[in-house]
Amino acid sequence: MRDILEAVAAGDLDPAVAEARLSGYTTTGAGRFDAARETRRGVPEAILAEGKTAEEAATLAVAAVRSTGRAILTRAADDHVSAVVDALDDAVAFDRDDRARTLVAHAPDFDPPDLSATVGVATGGTSDAEAAGEAAVILEEMGATVTRVEDVGVAHLGRVLDHLDTLRDADVLIVAAGREGALPTVVAGLVDTPVIGLPVSTGYGHGGAGEAALAGMLQSCTVISTVNVDAGFIAGAQAGLVARAVSDARTETDEPTGADDA
Repeated sequence: MRDILEAVAAGDLDPAVAEARLSGYTTTGAGRFDAARETRRGVPEAILAEGKTAEEAATLAVAAVRSTGRAILTRAADDHVSAVVDALDDAVAFDRDDRARTLVAHAPDFDPPDLSATVGVATGGTSDAEAAGEAAVILEEMGATVTRVEDVGVAHLGRVLDHLDTLRDADVLIVAAGREGALPTVVAGLVDTPVIGLPVSTGYGHGGAGEAALAGMLQSCTVISTVNVDAGFIAGAQAGLVARAVSDARTETDEPTGADDA
């Protein structure tokens, strides 16, 4: 602790970084940023921009980059993005996904994680791409390799079967679907991989806001796990934790034994 305080006094350490190291979070006028979440939980902290002003999102993004070297914003509108870009240093690298409504900012010295694991992200239709894209961004930030399989809804089962080898090659799958939410159930019956169902609020009429998709996945007779409607971040984080466990197991298996070293 003394070393941290002395570094702050000497101007060698940003107070936000010092606070994050001492307490695990940093406090701003827009709220607290959980800088230690990735170390504690294995999942990077993300800033939900929806419901925040552009200035609040930018304040939290600055705190995130200062304390962790990275900021991840979800449900970010154009005004959030503009405010964040203006608030951060020119050396920061940005990656904006308009469809997924995400923004990722990396400081120049940020060292991204790298997992030896692949996660497949499949969608029933093009309308499911927003939630699926949010999941994919989180997975990439956790270090997983992401394979996308788009528009393979069960209205034509042949579309799924055409990509079956790709789906089976993944270490874990996220399957996003709206309407009646049948796709994750079908996929889970064809693969020996953990499947996370991501219900999406696409459709219309009775149950059209994602309720029918959620209920269908919860009632699946095949073995799947299901997150809440449009919860791309949660699906991505859950799949990322599985991917990290797979990667750790592979790393341990690949380590040379004492006999091999001899």
